[in-house]
Amino acid sequence: MPVPKIEFHTQVPDRLLYACRLLRKAASSGAQVLVTADEETLAQVDQMLWTFSAIDFVPHCFANAPPNLLENTPIVLSASTPAQTQPGILLNLGPDLPAGFEQFARVIEIVSEDMTDRQQARKRWKRYASAGCALSSHDLQAATTA
Repeated sequence: MPVPKIEFHTQVPDRLLYACRLLRKAASSGAQVLVTADEETLAQVDQMLWTFSAIDFVPHCFANAPPNLLENTPIVLSASTPAQTQPGILLNLGPDLPAGFEQFARVIEIVSEDMTDRQQARKRWKRYASAGCALSSHDLQAATTA
């Protein structure tokens, strides 16, 4: 089984807004994305996907939606990783390593400027590295000042 590529997007001023923009881009490209986080964060993402842009619709649903809806929706929000899922993209907004991340081709971690968030991300980085994953980091502040 191939090892997933892990991308850390760091120094993000607003994690959820950035996630919404990333999900909009993924949905428009036809990608399948599973978003994992706690229930409260998922509710915020759900609300923001409806409101962050006045002109864009980002099709999404929760993992407990009917199977036919899940099959036809590019963005799925879930507090856990289903045992069997399409090997697409996993967007982790939670503080811990998501269970079952190995089944995805690509995992995206969004790290804010908050010190606690950065410390949790460092722990996840080390755990991904010890699992033999290919890691990369994209510093948003470096990208905007370059």
